[in-house]
Amino acid sequence: MIRIDLAILAADYSMLFGIKKSCRAAATFFAFGTCALAPMAAIADVVVIRDDRGGPLIERTETINNFRVRGTRVQLRGRYCLSACTLYLGLKNTCISPNTLFGFHGPSSPMYGIALPRPSFEYWSGYMAKHYPEPLKSWFLESGRYRIVGFHTVSGERLIEMGISECPHAPEFTTG
Repeated sequence: MIRIDLAILAADYSMLFGIKKSCRAAATFFAFGTCALAPMAAIADVVVIRDDRGGPLIERTETINNFRVRGTRVQLRGRYCLSACTLYLGLKNTCISPNTLFGFHGPSSPMYGIALPRPSFEYWSGYMAKHYPEPLKSWFLESGRYRIVGFHTVSGERLIEMGISECPHAPEFTTG
């Protein structure tokens, strides 16, 4: 599931255009209201993904390719990012939360737990790996892909140590 987090987007907008904390609610309105201010369009190119269980590989890579072409910034937050969700890590404009748990597994047949024939396994492993940056790509090809039941779990903190960008902390909003 892809969910856009308005609070984080308003904070990005306010950092980009120097809006004070007390005015962020207005930034949210202008970014998502009907106002036609040219700089506001940039804010629509941020997607915040939370608690994503993955999904069909081909569909996810189509989404990722669209994000790549548009230069969409992706923020992976929430408790977990599993399976095909982890492919977002290969996008240049992706950042992650150190608190998110990432779950990796190799390609398998549509019937859970059933291995693919070796040539198919090799092809789909390579297809998945090309979406990961180094050193994650090497780890996936050397060991991560061999788990087809359950997940290898890696913390966001560990992925940040491996070179994945950390997202800015989510802003706190006050009213009144």
